[in-house]
Amino acid sequence: MASLEEIKEARLKKLEQLKSLGINPYPAKVPRDFAVAQFKKDFESLEKSDKEVSLAGRVMNIRGQGAILFAVFFDGTEKIQAIFKKDEMDEAAFSLFVDTVDIGDFLSVSGKAMKSKTGEESLFVSSWLMATKSLLPLPEKWAGLQDVDERYRKRYLDLLMNDELKDLIIKRSKFWDVTRQFFKERDFLEVETPTLEVTTGGAEARPFKTHHNDFDLDLYLRISVGELWQKRLMAGGFPKTFEIGRVYRNEGSSQEHLQEFTNLEFYWSYADFRDGMELVRDLYIKIAEEVFGKTEFEYKGHKFDLKNEWQEIDYVDEIKKQTGIDVNKTNEEEIKEKLKELEIKWEGENMERLTDTLWKYCRKNIAGPAFLINHPVLVAPLAKMSETGQTTQMFQPIIAGSEVGRGYSELNDPIDQKERFEVQGRLMESGDEEAMMPDLEFVEMLEHGMPPTCGFGFGERLFAILCDKPLRELQTFPLMRPKE
Repeated sequence: MASLEEIKEARLKKLEQLKSLGINPYPAKVPRDFAVAQFKKDFESLEKSDKEVSLAGRVMNIRGQGAILFAVFFDGTEKIQAIFKKDEMDEAAFSLFVDTVDIGDFLSVSGKAMKSKTGEESLFVSSWLMATKSLLPLPEKWAGLQDVDERYRKRYLDLLMNDELKDLIIKRSKFWDVTRQFFKERDFLEVETPTLEVTTGGAEARPFKTHHNDFDLDLYLRISVGELWQKRLMAGGFPKTFEIGRVYRNEGSSQEHLQEFTNLEFYWSYADFRDGMELVRDLYIKIAEEVFGKTEFEYKGHKFDLKNEWQEIDYVDEIKKQTGIDVNKTNEEEIKEKLKELEIKWEGENMERLTDTLWKYCRKNIAGPAFLINHPVLVAPLAKMSETGQTTQMFQPIIAGSEVGRGYSELNDPIDQKERFEVQGRLMESGDEEAMMPDLEFVEMLEHGMPPTCGFGFGERLFAILCDKPLRELQTFPLMRPKE
């Protein structure tokens, strides 16, 4: 088998052969009347018309020998067979095809729509033009790209050869299309908010830092989809808003975590967390039906049906039921001892991080669909207090042992918000890199007044679970370390 270097050298010679004949192997445009999918849709009428048409695409396969060759073309819409017969086209053009065309090249082919002897819809070629001469081969059809690193690094080849992956990328686009349409049909206004922030807000995560040269100012890439900005829009008189955008968190990677991903957040004036729960349930069912054509799924051994009743799970009660720990009446040392007993590693030494780690152990045992409610204030710094004053009006959808969103009756009491920011500030001073940065300008906005509001955010983790795939696999171009 020839090496890549030998294959490239042979193709370079073919490239020079084309150039020596005055043929541009990389023209800006070639004849193309319509996409292959349209050609196949209109095949019967094109066949009856007996008119020549031009198609263009990448050569995916060549077979045959002697006076007849069969080439399969793919233009991103569908594949079509093109038939080259030596006695039905210019002999020099036929010979040039044999001498210079390889699998992976892009061609423009002109001819008539006709069925082959086996009845396959085809284009009988009368002439052709080189659209792009490839210098390296495509992966073998059946072997493909086996190495995971190579698959991610050469994603363009993986997408070309892997129909399942291509279908997932298309589904991902539809996932967000359905989501966007869902909110627009309910009169939510789509907005854009800053991705560069002086202080990160709306979540607890370690941010990426950057520097604005013109302002000589250190900034952060956002960790939420404009939570504190969209709340300003509520104060500014916009009753319903949403944004779909990229989010950045300088944290570890896992099957459900990446440093860059797409999220949606919506904000809804004069609604509370109960209204939000109802809307989110309807949204998730709509996504499942429209994108996947079903509501029953399986992920990590959990089977769930989004159309089933969504159980409500109490945060404190669930942890106590699974671990025996009452997080409202415990201390750091007791939680650490329990985490050691459960053989769970933890990061951070404060109550918020320890409590959250204990909950993450518990959630893995919940198939859902369910809503987690009644979070302690400590783990919900932006949520409104419940009427009892012991918990917050926060909710999280739980599916297959994972959190797939977070929402609140938003805190709009400026005094309470300032006090909670002060708690987060002390956590930051103690070394907690994921604590929420205080934003006093946001507090000032609350002092001017923000209406009662429900806010919620979710992201690609939901899509990954419904696909039963790691989140990284669903990124069009996953981040890769440069080759050494």
